[in-house]
Amino acid sequence: MHYRITLAYDGTDFEGWQAQPRSTPARTVQGVVEAALAPLCGGQRIPLAAAGRTDAGVHALGQVACFRMAREMAPADLARALNRRLPGDVRVLDAAEVPDSFHARRSATSKLYRYVLDTEPLQLPTRRRYAGHTPHRLDRAVVAELAGLYAGRHDFVSLQSAGGSVKTTERTLSRSDVAWDGTTLVYEVEADGFLRKMVRSLVGGLVAAGRGTTTVEALRRALEGRDRRLWPAPAEARGLTLVRVDYPDAVLR
Repeated sequence: MHYRITLAYDGTDFEGWQAQPRSTPARTVQGVVEAALAPLCGGQRIPLAAAGRTDAGVHALGQVACFRMAREMAPADLARALNRRLPGDVRVLDAAEVPDSFHARRSATSKLYRYVLDTEPLQLPTRRRYAGHTPHRLDRAVVAELAGLYAGRHDFVSLQSAGGSVKTTERTLSRSDVAWDGTTLVYEVEADGFLRKMVRSLVGGLVAAGRGTTTVEALRRALEGRDRRLWPAPAEARGLTLVRVDYPDAVLR
């Protein structure tokens, strides 16, 4: 049987999504979910494919993974069985049977990420797991202008961190929206795909331009010039959450 599960997790205490070799003691989301799944499959490791390989410290409200197992279970029973075995910082929100053609990453049409950034001199300790922080006030008009520049189709190679392997670095951003909750910046970005650390690099640009250490025009040139050396450093991971992954109805039936 082929199943799809939707996961939420607090990424603080994980070394990212992707399972590591057994010789590596790294705790990963994929690793703990596969460990919870194994007893349901006679102790056999069942590999999961995810919609996105979130980095260490990145959270999720709607990560999607798929897997095949010989045993047939009602989706609701599967979700309950996994949640009984999972640690408290991971939960299965939903489970469903999907066609053999479904793939959590390749079938996705878009992903939505949210970045939360506190912009006060001091950050409250209760915020430090789920919000990034800069002690600098940002120019809101400049931040909004740059977010608008990101929208549309561009070659984002200048925002890609080392280690990614993709056929093309062009992506289409259908949303690049800035909102403010008091002094907290909430940035939401949706696209047909993202490069490695791309969202954090988008936020790094917003912070640098908002602080005045660079300009929107300079970042426009860096984007068009496809030179990673001209782009600001990525924002820290803890403010980033994978909110949702969308699929065509046809691939879910």
